[in-house]
Amino acid sequence: MDMLAPVAILEQLETRLAETLARLPLADHGGLQSVLLALPHAPTAAPELAGRQFQFRHPQRGDLHAGYGEAAAWSATGAERLADLAQALPGSHWHRVDPDGTGLDAFSLLGFAATETPPSAAAEPGAAAGSEHLPNALLWVPEIGIVARDHEAALVFSTKLPADPEDLLRHWRRRLRELIPVLYEPPAGPRPIARLRRAREEPEAADWERLVRGALAQIDAGNLDKVVLSRRLSVQGPRTFDVARLVDALGCLFPSCQTIKLRRNGRSFVAATPERLLGLTGGRLEVDAIAGTAGRGESLEDDAALRNGLLRCEKNLREHRFVIDAVRAALADCCEGFRVPSAPQVMQLSNAQHLWSPITARPRPGVRLLDLAARLHPTPATNGQPRAAAQTWLRQMEPFTRGWYTGAAGILHPNGDGELWVLLRCAEVSGAEAELFAGAGIVAGSDPAAEWGETEAKLAAMLSALRYA
Repeated sequence: MDMLAPVAILEQLETRLAETLARLPLADHGGLQSVLLALPHAPTAAPELAGRQFQFRHPQRGDLHAGYGEAAAWSATGAERLADLAQALPGSHWHRVDPDGTGLDAFSLLGFAATETPPSAAAEPGAAAGSEHLPNALLWVPEIGIVARDHEAALVFSTKLPADPEDLLRHWRRRLRELIPVLYEPPAGPRPIARLRRAREEPEAADWERLVRGALAQIDAGNLDKVVLSRRLSVQGPRTFDVARLVDALGCLFPSCQTIKLRRNGRSFVAATPERLLGLTGGRLEVDAIAGTAGRGESLEDDAALRNGLLRCEKNLREHRFVIDAVRAALADCCEGFRVPSAPQVMQLSNAQHLWSPITARPRPGVRLLDLAARLHPTPATNGQPRAAAQTWLRQMEPFTRGWYTGAAGILHPNGDGELWVLLRCAEVSGAEAELFAGAGIVAGSDPAAEWGETEAKLAAMLSALRYA
């Protein structure tokens, strides 16, 4: 399709929107109504606008989901947080029209923190977990969404029902006039490299060593098989971080990762994660088992040696097997037809390589994505094994609250299909300050200095991108 000027695109969309709304029974029923209108070509990224917004972009796959504003949102906390959100999801009461025949669908954001209840034991729905701008668990339907896949793209307009057609059309036209003029602007490009100052880290190196040795003592005593310890690093830059540039830089540096941006209440949560918690499409479940890490070499020969060493390393293979076994155990009574590779592959990123086993299965009838997520999270790759014992130990010993780091977030469609990603390689960004998170799995044979080095390599992913933001 020929490139159109923003004014022409805006005029066409406003006309199509008015025509479609005139035919919809917006006052006749409850639930949600979404309208999908085709875009002439797919944007490469979602522009920054004022207010709450999110973006999920996978540069290698060419997928983009972005949302602006809130048509509806639900939050929850506690052991039943995902079950509570499942009850809130409109499902069959989410009405959609696709007059342009895009074949795309409406969507919501689903995300949740690392732990079910914050350490403060806050019991009210929506209580914060480690960060004030994100609730413990969140289901969020945007007012206007952007979806792009396989060079096709659409805008998704959503509203609660009943709604007044004239008020709705005025509101959506106003949002369109904010979005369309900047939708196809080229990326701003990186800034000159900035020098970052490390302001605070928890735990510091000596405390890290004590924590690792304490974890190893628990493993030796038979109380744990594995536990994942995390670090938090606060940095300051010489200028306000540009979050759009940060996300673009992450996409360039890590094109095989899912880049994520969530902005609420003046703060942004950003991640570039290689690990999908699960994907559910048409009754087929896919789970990524990722555990076991090595660095990248400076030459092809060094890189191959590190890769081969990773594939032969008994410690890393044992850590990886914990994840595979935990996935099967968590899903055994609700899924069938498991397929697990006989040996792991190596997932190579620009700054690390990981052992990776893609697992597939078929959920039994009535099993929903949120049910599967509750069973799988937290995985041994981010928490430890056995799950409850590792959670208890971490709650007592880890010196900070993780918030959404090692939680999960992704896209959920009205029919129940969707995809969730484990929130790794994360940063909380506000002004010229950022808090970064990274972790390492501790198993028998772990060395504190080596595990510290692994976390430094993981932190380098976000640090590299921040220097250009």
